[in-house]
Amino acid sequence: MSSMKPPELVAQRSRYLLALMVIALVGFLCGCEAKPDDVSLPSNSFSTTEAGTIPPLPKTGDIDAGTYLYTGFKVPFEITVPDGWTSDDDGLGKDDPGHPGDMAVFLTFWPADYVPTDACAWQGALVELDPSAKDFVDAMTAQTSTASTPPMEVKVGDYPGFEFDHSVEGIVDIKTCDEDKICVRSEFSRICTRWYSSVAERETYRVVNLKGERAVIGLTHFHESINPELTREARAVFDSIVFRSGK
Repeated sequence: MSSMKPPELVAQRSRYLLALMVIALVGFLCGCEAKPDDVSLPSNSFSTTEAGTIPPLPKTGDIDAGTYLYTGFKVPFEITVPDGWTSDDDGLGKDDPGHPGDMAVFLTFWPADYVPTDACAWQGALVELDPSAKDFVDAMTAQTSTASTPPMEVKVGDYPGFEFDHSVEGIVDIKTCDEDKICVRSEFSRICTRWYSSVAERETYRVVNLKGERAVIGLTHFHESINPELTREARAVFDSIVFRSGK
C-alpha cells in the first residue's frame, strides 16, 4: 500500500510547510522570536489513557492494528485502527481495496484558523476565527459555494463539540474558482491549505472545544465509488477518537 497521501493533500500540506519555513526565516532575519458503525476494530488492551501506557501514533508509515495516542492538541486523544492504515504527518489514510494505490479515505487533524466566506472566490476572503468550536461551525455552515448538514451536538470522550458534513455545492464549476480550488479552510490568512479539487470530495467534521483550543478532525472521502466496507471502516476509526480529561 502506498504510504503517501493523495496528490491534492500532498500539495496542500507542502504549501503549509513551505509557509512555515518562510515565517521562520523571516523571524530569524529580523531577530524575532458518537457511536461506531458495526465494524470490528482491534480491542483496546490498555486499561488507562496515560501517555506512558498507550503508544504514540506514528508520524509516518504503515500502522499495526491497535490503539494509539495522538498528542498534537493540548488534550491528547486515543484512536483505534485496524490493519492497513498509513500515518502521514497529521493524518491517517487507507487505499480503496478495489483500487490499490488510490487512497480513498483520509482523516485530518490539521489546524483551521481561517475560513473563507466564499469557498470559490476565496482570495482576500479568509476570515480569522475565534478559538471555539461554534465559531468554526458557524463559519463553515455559512460558507457559500459549499453545503453543510445541520450541525449536531456531540461528545468526543470527555469534551463537547459538533459534527456536520461538508461538500461542494452542486452548481459550482471549480475551474471558475480562484486558483481552480474550492478552499474550505486554512491555517493562514493569505493562502489556502485545505481545498477540494473535485466536486465529489466531501468531509465529515468533528469540532471539539478543548482547554481554550479548538480541535478540528475531518474524515475525507475523495470520490463516490469507494468500497462500502472501507467507508464503514473509516467511520469506525473516526468514531473511535476520544479525548480524555485526565481527571
